[in-house]
Amino acid sequence: MDNREEIREFLTSRRAKITPEQVDLPAGSRRRVPGLRRSEVAALADMSVEYYAKLERGNLAGASPAVLEAVARALQLDDAERAHLLHLAQAADGSDTLTRPRRRPTSRQWTPHRSLQWTLDAITAGPAVVCNGRTDILAANPLARAFYTDLFAHAENQANLARFNFLDPASRHFYPDWELFGDMAVAMLRREAGRDPHDKDLHDLIGELSTRSRDFRTRWGAHNVRRHGTGTKRFRHPAVGDLTLAYESLDLAAEPGLTLTIYTAEPGSPSEEGLRLLASLAATDNADAAAQHPTA
Repeated sequence: MDNREEIREFLTSRRAKITPEQVDLPAGSRRRVPGLRRSEVAALADMSVEYYAKLERGNLAGASPAVLEAVARALQLDDAERAHLLHLAQAADGSDTLTRPRRRPTSRQWTPHRSLQWTLDAITAGPAVVCNGRTDILAANPLARAFYTDLFAHAENQANLARFNFLDPASRHFYPDWELFGDMAVAMLRREAGRDPHDKDLHDLIGELSTRSRDFRTRWGAHNVRRHGTGTKRFRHPAVGDLTLAYESLDLAAEPGLTLTIYTAEPGSPSEEGLRLLASLAATDNADAAAQHPTA
């Protein structure tokens, strides 16, 4: 796959983020570009200006690990950005074939195996979801369905977190830190696009969001990448109010490309009480639904 434009824009955007002061270079007063010059990056990476310019034009095919590491070091890439650069290089020379996930599950074609659903259902203290790199929610425990009630309530969201974030007005209330969530969603999609540039469904999603959301387009152009691992997020649930939850994301060894994310609240906190209330409300709703639609 020809991904030279993606490589060019990523490297250019990273170079623009670094100031001369960050690498102990004089700022000067006649700079015509933001960040570092190509010649300065080349010097920091210990390579010729001509060779670095070739890389920045998108010609990463055949670049050695030592060269990629030198570029990453010169541009001060973090772990997620380094991995993204490696994926771009692998895609450029075709060596991503073996490292690419063997399948890209979607909510329309994939059903979790029984033991995975049992595991999800056994998690009762917090919401738990299984997602792919496109941010489709493929499986969830009952508390997660109650937690993401607005997302699941509208078919247009297609159980997709990025689509909910940028196309559903309800997300602005659900995420008090909406700008941060928008940044994270786009950075995860950008990382996935570098990791698997052959995913048609991912390209379709990016195209839809780019067409329909200016907020998405602006963020997509920044070329930021992110690994969704651990942290704390704030939510405002329509039924139980404000929640501050920690999360942990784990890759599923049996399902390449899928991630299990579990949300929990600090013990004894108002958020833990809020999750208990939400679980109680969800259990009541499920019981009422079962009473109205008994199994034949």
